[in-house]
Amino acid sequence: MKTLNRLILMVLTVGIGLLSGCTSKPPGQSSFSTKHPHKAYSEVSRENYDNLCLIYQRHPDWKIAAETSYKNWGTPAWSLLAIIHQESRFKANARPSDTSSGAFGYAQATDAAWYDYQKHTKNWGAKRNNLMHAMDFIGWYNHQSYKRLRISKHDPFKQYLAYHEGHTGYQNRSYLNEKWLPAVAKKVAVRARMYAKQISQCR
Repeated sequence: MKTLNRLILMVLTVGIGLLSGCTSKPPGQSSFSTKHPHKAYSEVSRENYDNLCLIYQRHPDWKIAAETSYKNWGTPAWSLLAIIHQESRFKANARPSDTSSGAFGYAQATDAAWYDYQKHTKNWGAKRNNLMHAMDFIGWYNHQSYKRLRISKHDPFKQYLAYHEGHTGYQNRSYLNEKWLPAVAKKVAVRARMYAKQISQCR
């Protein structure tokens, strides 16, 4: 009986992540906790977040993760990195102040959204505090936004709105009821464009 109930619950939760969004709100700098940051990724100081070439130099695995996700799903590395920056400031174990959604990790993916990702990609071993997996998740989610909402994968502003609000929320323009959210999405877009210019200069 317990096994049957668990299977029913899993079926009911499929698609909830895509409908309800990936992150808790608001996703600002003070909305996450890093009690136990991953040592490998906590070394990048905040003043270096604006220098993508330096980040790549110090953490070549970040570059590999971003480029792999791009090859898999089509969202450019510069956009993926801008979303990661907004969601967690590159902290592996980041959590929002409101933990009810279960949002966690680099991408601040909710429990429901992460389950959808694992189910559709068959990557059941994916971890939210693994940067490679988090990058792939964002790329996958943006790919769903493109298929369902026709949002360009080169439009970080609209992609972030759909990422935060979910596909139903985006269609209903729920972000218009949250005055802070379009401003945050604009910040993500500005950072993405900045990273895009820097990538061509990185050796």
